[in-house]
Amino acid sequence: MNLRQRIRRLRRYRSIASALARNGLGYVAHDMGLTDKLLFFRSEERRGVKGKSLGERIRLLLEELGPTFVKLGQIASSRPDLLPADIVRELERLQDQVTAFPYEQASAIIEQELGDSVDRLFSSLYETPIAAASIGQVYHARLKDGRDVVVKVQRPNILRLIETDLGILADWARLAESRLEWARNYRLADVVEELGRALRDELDFDKEARHAERFAQANQGAKKMRVPAVHREFSSSRVLTMDYVEGIKLSELGRLDRAGLNRKELAERYARMIFQQALVDGFFHGDPHPGNVLALPDGTLAWLDFGMMGRLSPETKRSFASFVIALRNQSSKGVLRAISRMGAVPDEADRERLLSDIEELREKYYQVPFHRLHLGEAVHDLFSVALRHRISIPKELTLLGKTFLTMEGVVTTLDPSFSIFDVAEPFGKKLFLERLNPRNWLSGWAEDIPDYVDLLGELPSNLKLASRLLSQGKLRIEVATPQIEAIMAKMDRIGNRLSFSIVLLSLSIVMLGLIVGAALSHSKTLLWRIPVIEIGLGIAFFMLIWLISSIFRSGRF
Repeated sequence: MNLRQRIRRLRRYRSIASALARNGLGYVAHDMGLTDKLLFFRSEERRGVKGKSLGERIRLLLEELGPTFVKLGQIASSRPDLLPADIVRELERLQDQVTAFPYEQASAIIEQELGDSVDRLFSSLYETPIAAASIGQVYHARLKDGRDVVVKVQRPNILRLIETDLGILADWARLAESRLEWARNYRLADVVEELGRALRDELDFDKEARHAERFAQANQGAKKMRVPAVHREFSSSRVLTMDYVEGIKLSELGRLDRAGLNRKELAERYARMIFQQALVDGFFHGDPHPGNVLALPDGTLAWLDFGMMGRLSPETKRSFASFVIALRNQSSKGVLRAISRMGAVPDEADRERLLSDIEELREKYYQVPFHRLHLGEAVHDLFSVALRHRISIPKELTLLGKTFLTMEGVVTTLDPSFSIFDVAEPFGKKLFLERLNPRNWLSGWAEDIPDYVDLLGELPSNLKLASRLLSQGKLRIEVATPQIEAIMAKMDRIGNRLSFSIVLLSLSIVMLGLIVGAALSHSKTLLWRIPVIEIGLGIAFFMLIWLISSIFRSGRF
């Protein structure tokens, strides 16, 4: 890091610490020892902050700190498994309150990225942006062939600012984990790293273009659905050009009614599309808010903005289906198994308390009719249990939960009497039948055959390694279980029987040697006038009878 970068980072440190203090969160900087490292630091709290909740203070802080923190807050709002519900609700209110950057800068970026002048690339490019956000802004343009397009241009120097902020956040997260117990418990450094990775993905417009193309291909047979085409020759990692689509936001109820569109049909179509994407295709839109889904005059739904997309593997879909089915069947242990498959349950988790919380969740939905069930609420309850017991839920599932919450809000606005479960039930049954399909089992086993072959091939070398470690005294086996005494007793019995068998085998080998020696020398096998062979055979016979009878008595033969 050069001197200029260090100075820039130090200035940013000071501005962040000051913003923490102004929003009533100065104690965070103080607890981490940051205020001691900043000379002439003033911690003045602004008026009106004392009466605000923690979630409101965090939201105001992020809005003050600018684009990086606003986007991180928006991304974090999709992770209710990491944050309490009241903070998530405040983060969902975050808005990109940024001023538009000049047209001259936008046109310079377009020319730099696409390698030609704006006049040659487009027949027209309107100077006033359609929308301005923290990462970029969008312009209406027209191609030389007359097609209307939108051009999304990345904000100047945004990458440098974001990398500086993410570096500071990573340093602070590591410092917090070294000083604060709650930061260690919630693995703050890992959370910051994951959110930073998601933010960097949104900065890559080339990745968004690939998402849009894959989304269009996956839904090419869907009726009443439109995905704008990407114009690759006018796109790059910082510029994205797509078809221009003009429609009505699903939240603009008055305009929908004046256009003669049936809101109930729109709600059903919108919900079916999301269930199809998530539970069948496994590739779904991660931010389907009303601004990203427009209704066209014929009732077609046009999908926009593909920066945040979700993927579900077949195994993840099956786990989610198991959760829904177990919840519906009132099976607490089934819900626990599904949660364990969906996320990593920590070793220190209180299983009895976890099962008790699941029992409460089951009782909440006991015999509740479909029309009164709220899918978003059920998903929210699941994430609350996961947060309480520090269960790590995969980000794909948390994004799915966020998508379902958004979907439920949109369809409720369109038609308050609409039941999402009426639409979801056929998809749930389809997932359930797929789980029971023997063909899927066989295909899953067939996919695992190469792994089993590799495992068998590695078995000799692994056994040699285990034997070497055992002979060197480096192989340790730790067992922690309340039934340890019973297990150790069984291990003792097994060890005794193995020792008994080895002794019997050794005796048999000695007797065989004596018999062979006597046969070759044509002499009697008498040792100090004692018939050794006859006595040995008698002992071996009784030992064999005892061993066989003990095996039969154990019932495990």
